[in-house]
Amino acid sequence: MQVDEMFVESKICPLGVDALWPAFAWSFTDSSERMQMQTAYRIIVSRDESNLKRNFGEIWDSGKIFSKKNVHILYKGSSLQSRARYYWKVQIWDQKKRMTESPVSWWEMGLVHESDWSAMWIGESESISGERTAMPLFRHAFNLNKPIASARAYVSGLGHYELRINGKKVGDSVLEPGWTHYDKTCLYCVHDVTEVLNEGPNAIGVMLGNGFFHVAGGRYTKFKHSFGTPRCLIQLEVTFTDGDYIQIGSGRNWHTAPGPITFSSIYGGEDYDSRRLQADWDQPRFAPNEQWKQAVEVKRPAGKLKAQAITPLKVMETFQPAHITQPVPGVYVVDFGQNFSGWVEICAKGRSGSQITLSPAEVVKDTGTVNQKWTGSPYKFTFILNGDDEEETWAPRFSYYGFRYLQIEGAIFPDSASSDTDIPVLLRVEGQMIYPDTKVRGNFLSSDLMLNRTHDLINRAILSNMKSIFTDCPHREKLGWLEQVHLMGPSVAFNYDAESLFIKTMEDIRDAQLPDGMVPTTAPEYVVFSDQWRCFRDSVSWGAAYVLVGWNLLHTYGNSRILTEHYEGMKAYIDYLTNSSDRLIIQTGLGDWYDVGDSTPGFVQNTPVSHTETAMFYHIVDVFAQIASLLNYSEDAVKYGLLREDIKSSFNETFFDLETHQYATGSQTSNAMPLVLGLVQEPFREKVLSHLIKDIHLRGYHTTAGDIGHRYVLLALAQNGRSDIIFEMTRQTGHPSYGYQLAHGATTLTEAWDGPTVGKSQNHFMLGHLEEWLYSGLAGIQFRYDTDFESYQISIQPALPAGLDEVTAEYLLLAGRIHVSWKRSGPNRLNLRVTIPANCVADIYVPTASVNSVLESGEPIETARNLEVLRTQSGYVAVHAGSGTYHFESIV
Repeated sequence: MQVDEMFVESKICPLGVDALWPAFAWSFTDSSERMQMQTAYRIIVSRDESNLKRNFGEIWDSGKIFSKKNVHILYKGSSLQSRARYYWKVQIWDQKKRMTESPVSWWEMGLVHESDWSAMWIGESESISGERTAMPLFRHAFNLNKPIASARAYVSGLGHYELRINGKKVGDSVLEPGWTHYDKTCLYCVHDVTEVLNEGPNAIGVMLGNGFFHVAGGRYTKFKHSFGTPRCLIQLEVTFTDGDYIQIGSGRNWHTAPGPITFSSIYGGEDYDSRRLQADWDQPRFAPNEQWKQAVEVKRPAGKLKAQAITPLKVMETFQPAHITQPVPGVYVVDFGQNFSGWVEICAKGRSGSQITLSPAEVVKDTGTVNQKWTGSPYKFTFILNGDDEEETWAPRFSYYGFRYLQIEGAIFPDSASSDTDIPVLLRVEGQMIYPDTKVRGNFLSSDLMLNRTHDLINRAILSNMKSIFTDCPHREKLGWLEQVHLMGPSVAFNYDAESLFIKTMEDIRDAQLPDGMVPTTAPEYVVFSDQWRCFRDSVSWGAAYVLVGWNLLHTYGNSRILTEHYEGMKAYIDYLTNSSDRLIIQTGLGDWYDVGDSTPGFVQNTPVSHTETAMFYHIVDVFAQIASLLNYSEDAVKYGLLREDIKSSFNETFFDLETHQYATGSQTSNAMPLVLGLVQEPFREKVLSHLIKDIHLRGYHTTAGDIGHRYVLLALAQNGRSDIIFEMTRQTGHPSYGYQLAHGATTLTEAWDGPTVGKSQNHFMLGHLEEWLYSGLAGIQFRYDTDFESYQISIQPALPAGLDEVTAEYLLLAGRIHVSWKRSGPNRLNLRVTIPANCVADIYVPTASVNSVLESGEPIETARNLEVLRTQSGYVAVHAGSGTYHFESIV
């Protein structure tokens, strides 16, 4: 049993940890040995790496703890110090009392106390910023007169910043820091700058963009609001090889000048005039001219400074032009062949002052030019060339968009027949997709092309909307609508390591929560809807994220601290809902947004808002009662347990028809949600399910559910053994279906079921709930961190719909790798391969017509090694297994 990866606060060797009691975790390597179980661990922490070689932990030695726990183990040592690097290792014992130990790992603390900051917030003087036509640059030159051992830069530049030292950008992350409610929280980032500093002269430079901190308008905006003009805080800390230490902080001795970015809007785009960039401005040899003024100390933002814990955004993929057209003279349109979110990088050559205008869009008009009708217009990038006879390469820094097409004006391609030498030549254009540099935790592949394409369709939308929040779309709004985070959370988690982003969502909700306990539909809440449109601000199916995302963090990552930290906020929200309800029925909200009916998509058409909102109210009270019990709030557990039962009674009295055995209007959402959430009384479950199935059959295997209900339609079918119906739904290419989107050219999941033809956003992930079923249904992977067991309980129960021959899926659980693959190997024969990670147990349901026909590694299953046959049920034989790889053969 060997330790694989080691995590502190869900990161490997993180810089800038500001949790005073950080959480440790480790995973296990794959092993051919079965039934491996951790029985004890010992964590040793030291400031001196050499101490760990002799098992001495002067900072913390947990001692030998008899426990299976390997995730979210909280530090319990002496007080941790700002800036300090701590080394750690873990020793583990298995069921045979064999001890192995990990390699040495480390983490580094951030500036955890306000007093750690000696730097000043700086900006332009008010007289300059009031007339500003360009985003400011800041610079500072300094000397380091000794050899450098290590150096860190702690930076918050609002809205976004680019840090440069000695003429080079520091790191490859973009759009930092992440956006927040700046009156509550402001993030800072930590950079290891040891290698970019020199003994001798140095210079540090900072470029700023407006981001969400300052949305001023000028072109398209979703809203206009400012937390202040752009400003920055930089603290450079250098330790020399002789042990001396120096701080260099932003202050009045820094200089500022207008930069080359002449327009910066998170919604409207970015303009860059390369003629305005003074050569070597970020180099120590630069001599500031009259354009450079002293920076001024400005008021610090109201929000508390906090280290950015989310995975940084980077340019993760690039796309080359698939097609280039010229719909009208002088206008080119590039089709990258893929919708994505990000920006473009161009390389051009031309005369000084020549301007290239770039307009991105998701779709094109009948004329062939770009169409920004559904995504926010006008949005554009402009680049003005310096014209020094050199090739000039440029990409935006502080604004991104969702697009597939790029309209280019003011330039020609090298093979153009134009004889106008005044027009710049565009030598290269590249689409650059931006999303977090996060670990891919899952993959799925099947023998069915439609399923594989749908999987890619959904994932492209997920990645396009993973920024420093989960956005609804990467263009028109870029807002953190909360319903998708809890509904699509399992789908996201099956594919990507998103723990830190889920945690930030919880923190954003806490910052957005109103004094009366209400949780707005968006967090950060940049747009406050008026009372006339209160349903867009106050909807349980959105606010439920506060409870459900926290619950998912426990079951997916073993993170129980999040529930303790947000317990009172969750409780306040439920009390708010209880007090504002009408005899425990929630009357207002958005309900099953974007469902399918005769009208254009938007407001709910099939299911009463009060039904969907009250069902979700019941759900979060049910979960919260369990949270209260888990955290030993016994009085609350009883109180909210009783409230749960009262809501259930009120819901059934209001919406259940005893004659028809259906809920509300009998829509798919009406019947599916009660089935999944436990609202249906047991005698009626089969009848309610039959109505759901009948409606899907009558509609030719099409859904009518929307943003909220679709997940529950799929869960109701899958949980009741009807994945065959879901699979048939995936075969459809008529509206509404995923197949319809694919058949009409979608390359990312669209906002509406018929998005490619009806319009709207072409890049939303809110309807992508099939992704969860691909893993948990077809591959049958289900898991849950069990606090009593102190590890993961896994269930593997693959569905084998007729017409599908093969499925392979993997998921990298925090304990280790789960692998499931099944293949029909002949008439009525099945091969099933399952890998369970160390320190976990699993119930594996092997599809079979008879227990006597099942073999494991060539042996009859009843006598197979390390397996316990539990039962046979509904075409499966259930066996209990520990870790290891199992090869089953069966007749089905």
